[in-house]
Amino acid sequence: MGSPFPGMDPFLEDVHLWPAFQHQLVASLYQILLPGLVDRYRARVSQRGYVLEQTLFTSVIREEHVEEVIEIRQRTDGRLITLIDIASPTNKTTQRGRAAYWEQRKDARSHGANVVEIDLVLQGKPLLDLSRDGLPECDYATTITRNTQPERYEIYTTTLRKRLPRFKIPLAADDRDTVLDLQLTFNRAFEQGNFASRIDYKKDPAVPLTDDDRRWLHELLTQLKLR
Repeated sequence: MGSPFPGMDPFLEDVHLWPAFQHQLVASLYQILLPGLVDRYRARVSQRGYVLEQTLFTSVIREEHVEEVIEIRQRTDGRLITLIDIASPTNKTTQRGRAAYWEQRKDARSHGANVVEIDLVLQGKPLLDLSRDGLPECDYATTITRNTQPERYEIYTTTLRKRLPRFKIPLAADDRDTVLDLQLTFNRAFEQGNFASRIDYKKDPAVPLTDDDRRWLHELLTQLKLR
């Protein structure tokens, strides 16, 4: 069973669901991208890890976080061509998570790689410091930074009520982009992870929503007999 939402499912931001969802989304991205990369490139899933510390009374609780990213590398010399990164809630809500995200982004840029950043998280602060002037109102964004124009962003936006976008993933400068349909990728991840059976749609998601979006969400789930 798929998600009841036309695009991203905000219930997936639950602290108990997100790690499994992010892992499944990365796996789906890899499965979809790999057949088109076999001649000139190789793709691999790599990890970044960091530790969050929280003081509770007199004890310090350490929580390890591991997040997966996709690296597209030149097959001949292993050079990093494109980094595909999916922002997590902890990347957007904690200082250490944000620093780890930015460190990996900075490292990719220093090696002359393209960077694809997929933000499907409503909570927290934006990870990219860029002007929103002229951008349509949006809840989610995919941002592309090309190594040929590092000062320029390509931004694909959408809202909670619409499907996720198709966007171009840049490869080597002398090669054509490959196109990814993020909605189809999300649908595959959602179904393969069996998330429909793990979500209680009778409750509200623990994410910031406008009053209009909250009403829309309630009406949609009621129509689908999930409430």
